Amino acid sequence: MTLQTRIENAATHVTARTSPDTLRHDWTREEVTALYDLPFNDLLFEAQLVHRRWFNPNQVQKSTLLSIKTGGCPEDCGYCAQSSKFDTGLKATKLMEVERVLAEAKKAKEAGASRYCMGAAWRSPKDRDMDAIVAMVEGVKAMGMETCMTLGMLSVEQTLRLKDAGLDYYNHNIDTSEEYYKEIVSTRTFADRLETLARVREAGINVCSGGIVGMGEGKDDRVGMLLALANLPEHPQSVPINQLMQVEGTALGHSEEIDPIDFVRTIAVARILMPKSVVRLSAGREHMSEETQALCFLAGANSIFIGEKLLTTKNPEADKDERLFAKLGLEPMPAHSCPSEK
Repeated sequence: MTLQTRIENAATHVTARTSPDTLRHDWTREEVTALYDLPFNDLLFEAQLVHRRWFNPNQVQKSTLLSIKTGGCPEDCGYCAQSSKFDTGLKATKLMEVERVLAEAKKAKEAGASRYCMGAAWRSPKDRDMDAIVAMVEGVKAMGMETCMTLGMLSVEQTLRLKDAGLDYYNHNIDTSEEYYKEIVSTRTFADRLETLARVREAGINVCSGGIVGMGEGKDDRVGMLLALANLPEHPQSVPINQLMQVEGTALGHSEEIDPIDFVRTIAVARILMPKSVVRLSAGREHMSEETQALCFLAGANSIFIGEKLLTTKNPEADKDERLFAKLGLEPMPAHSCPSEK
């Protein structure tokens, strides 16, 4: 039996076990690999079936991400311009004042964002900063937007404070596969990531967790990353898939870019494995063609970041996104309309 025949047989088995209504947490590596290796048209067809079961295929959520504390992070994540381990020319700042954050959130809402994400370059927040963080969450929620925070690792007490403040989502990406993780980060472990995700999930906060591709990983690592996410006790309610933004001075500043078709495959497999999750076409859109982005939406991506920056890297201009939405007949997804919210 040839390798191609084995792949086709495995793919037939997988699609037979997969329907638009299926929610599974028992995926095997062989099954996910078979999905990833499907003929491209077949893979997108399967992803569309799932996508249309749970979402309006012509709606895309618009989120805005603000860096509320930039640079100076003690971690050595090889992709990150905010790490203190790398000389990227980025100036470290203190935590923003609550009033400034809320003013930026108001602008984001006026620009069409329904979710507001706030990120701080910390290994973990200090307890003295939690009052300000809570005030930011409460202030953004009062505007009628969904709230998301990414602050690094959390203690139990910090997690519960965020829950009490009404935080909707907490972002903590697993970045890559468990096997490849040590090639990217040495200052924390893959298990550390999972521990924080467990605390967030157990507190009843929606989980936002995905990863980054184009960091020198292979197909097996993309499969491993998606497998780890899909086999969590609950699927992350939001799954950002980032394309590495190469930053001069970081350890991965000269990584070879991922092939666009492989990127779309990653989006499609994420959609099939985690049917009810919002799959975000996240960092990297600045360097993607309209055609690549359109294929990502066809593959099941239904969330993007809008605004000039994603933390410290560039993002497409608003009018460019509006033109693309008009070409594709897309419209913004209303807030609090995702099927997987708790």
